Amino acid sequence: MWAAILALGGIAFISALGLGIASIFFSVEVDPKVQEIGEVLPGANCGGCGFPGCAGFAEAVAAGNAEVSGCAAGGESVAREIGRILGLNVKTGTKKVARIFCRGGITHAQEKYEYIGVGDCRAAQILAGGPKSCIYGCLGFGTCVQACPFGAISMGPDRIPLIDPHKCTSCGRCVSICPRHIIKLVPASQSFSVLCSSHDKGKQVKAVCKIGCIACQICVKKCPEEAIHMEDSLAVIDPEKCVSCGLCWEKCPQKIIWADEKGMASMAEKSPETSKEVSV
Repeated sequence: MWAAILALGGIAFISALGLGIASIFFSVEVDPKVQEIGEVLPGANCGGCGFPGCAGFAEAVAAGNAEVSGCAAGGESVAREIGRILGLNVKTGTKKVARIFCRGGITHAQEKYEYIGVGDCRAAQILAGGPKSCIYGCLGFGTCVQACPFGAISMGPDRIPLIDPHKCTSCGRCVSICPRHIIKLVPASQSFSVLCSSHDKGKQVKAVCKIGCIACQICVKKCPEEAIHMEDSLAVIDPEKCVSCGLCWEKCPQKIIWADEKGMASMAEKSPETSKEVSV
C-alpha cells in the first residue's frame, strides 16, 4: 500500500516539476504596455475596432498595427490614455453616432404578408425579402437592439428602433448587423437628417409608405445653403454645409426630415412657434 502511495506521489512530483520547467521554457513574454492598454479599454468586446475583442485591439495598437483612436466605444478619453501609455500625441476625429434612416413603422408602412417566425430581422429578410412592402424600410424586429452592447437602442412604439445618442459609442455593431443597411454612422453634430432610405420614385414610395421621401426636391430648392442634394431619388443633407436653419424641416411635405435636440433648439430661437412642434 505504502509503495503505491509513494509511487503515485513520485509521479505527481515529477509531473509538476515537468510542467514548471515547461512553463519557464515555453512561456510567452507579454508586453507590459499591452496589459496597461487592456486595463483602460472598456472591455465591451464590441468589435468596432475591427479586432477580435479588446485584447486583440490592445495587442495591435501596442505593436503599431492599429490607430490609437481605434476604440470607438472608449472615445476620446480612452484614446488619450492609450496615447499616454505609448508616449504619443493623440488627435481624435469627429465623434459619430448611429442613426436609423427610416421612419416607416407599422402605422405608416404597408406589409405584404404576416410574418410568423423567428423575431429577427435577418431571418425575416430571408423569407421573400421580409414582410415590409418597402424593400428599403426597417423590418422592426429589433435585431439591432439585441446587438447593441451598450443599451443605446430601444424599440419604439411604432416598431422603429430609437437610438440614444448619449449612450451610443459608434461601435458599428448595429450598422453591420442590419440586413437592410439602413443604420449609418453620422457626425454627432449633424442635427438634421432625411430619415428615409428609399430610392424609388414618388408614386412607388407612396404606394408602400405614407412618409417616405418622394423626391419632390422641395427641401433642395428651399435650402439657402445648398446643403441638400439628390442621390438616386433620395434627398441627402450635407452636414458640412448645413447651418440648422430648419427650412427643410418646415417645408418637407412628408415630414421625414428629423431634427435632434440641438436642431429643435436652433429653430426655436429663430421662430417661437417651432418650439411648440415635437420632433420624433
